[in-house]
Amino acid sequence: MKLATFEAGAAPQLGAVTGDRIVPLNAAAPGLPGDMIGLIAAWPRVEGEVRRLADAGAGAVALDAIHLLAPIRRPGKIMAIGLNYADHIAESNLGTPEHQVWFSKASTATNGPHDRIQVPKVSQALDYEAELVAVIGQGGRHIGKDAAAGAIFGYCCGNDATERAWQHRTPQWVVGKSFDTHAPFGPWITTADEVPNPHALGIRCLVNGEVRQDSNTRHLVFNVWEQIEHLSQAMTLESGDLIFTGTPGGIGAAMKPMQFLKAGDRVRVEIDGLGALDNPCANEA
Repeated sequence: MKLATFEAGAAPQLGAVTGDRIVPLNAAAPGLPGDMIGLIAAWPRVEGEVRRLADAGAGAVALDAIHLLAPIRRPGKIMAIGLNYADHIAESNLGTPEHQVWFSKASTATNGPHDRIQVPKVSQALDYEAELVAVIGQGGRHIGKDAAAGAIFGYCCGNDATERAWQHRTPQWVVGKSFDTHAPFGPWITTADEVPNPHALGIRCLVNGEVRQDSNTRHLVFNVWEQIEHLSQAMTLESGDLIFTGTPGGIGAAMKPMQFLKAGDRVRVEIDGLGALDNPCANEA
């Protein structure tokens, strides 16, 4: 099942995507939670009703007639792992980390799957990073690797957009990773039951139609289960938290000469079976 947040001239609402159409859920069942975090938290109780509504298809509208928003408009946590594909480690001239390298992105960086990515006023070193994003379901603490799959609600595409000058200004990456609009994800959440193996997905990034990144999630250094196990030792993972699982080689900062994003560029992130992001870049107003 593919679940989205969208607007069509009114307040944001939840929908189930079927083919090229979306079934509004809240209009058909006002008793359902009105936001994605609430829906995820209530999923064990409401899954049957949501699937019934999606199958019935009442009130479905064309996807091109609505505006898709970030599936989760304000995630509680956005955690992201660095240096997690061998080719990206090599192009960064760094060694394979012994321990997982984590940073966070501010929730205010959240952005929709087709909305503008801002090129910041304060620097012109904006880069892209195509990533598989795991969305936490019921979550918890001290989740073992063998139980990690059960903690994930679903998956989507993500772009860990990064202001490189600010990222490398200090040893801590959080600010350089947290500019407004620099965490597009979506276009919807594909529930985990439709992704039998998240470690066998083709992942690509294209800039203005040119393939920049082209890899597969089987090349993750620390796989998704290991990431969940590691993070949950430190913090409680909650419904709707996002885990950006790492980017492969091909970033703009590693090209010769470097190729940073500028106003007018389009960045497309594709992951097999999960859809695509397609974001234009525009100067910050």
